[in-house]
Amino acid sequence: MGPIIPINDISTELNYLIAFLIGIGFGFALEQAGFSSSRKLAGMFYGYDTVVLKVFFTAAITAMLGLVFLNHFRMIDLSIVYVNEYYIESAIIGGVIMGVGFIVGGFCPGTGICAAAIGKLDAMAFLGGSLLGILLFGETYSLWEGIYMKSYLGGIKLSEVIGISDGLLVLAIIGAAVLMFWVGEWAEKRFQRPDITKDI
Repeated sequence: MGPIIPINDISTELNYLIAFLIGIGFGFALEQAGFSSSRKLAGMFYGYDTVVLKVFFTAAITAMLGLVFLNHFRMIDLSIVYVNEYYIESAIIGGVIMGVGFIVGGFCPGTGICAAAIGKLDAMAFLGGSLLGILLFGETYSLWEGIYMKSYLGGIKLSEVIGISDGLLVLAIIGAAVLMFWVGEWAEKRFQRPDITKDI
């Protein structure tokens, strides 16, 4: 049992081409969903537009269901799928920094690139700030290394941490998504901003 397309069966050039085409498709989907608008993205935090929540929850569920079913039918081996290594402090601090950057700048890295690609100046400024932050972190890494590497838990999965099967975890997340979609609909009615959303 192995991946649908074993990595050894495709050349490096074809691998890059596939990644490039997937990237273009992903960027196109983001732009068509309106994610190149910083006001639409910021609307998630203010409650008047929860499309971001719905799209990303739907994407996560689709990916999870796909992996679980492909693994079940022995078309992919989840044991060889890379899982990001987890450091508790890094995850918390990084999440806070990204969250603040998201609400202040109006973009996350992916949507920022999407908006910059269609010529939005605010997105270009956002990406410039991101690059400066990356450069600053890289140049001062020795100062943060202790915090960055603290509380290493390895490449763990949430299902393993809480002791349930992958399928049951997916079911729980689908239930959480349904609840969040309902909360999102309520929030859009409660905090609606016709003066902003009509221009997005």
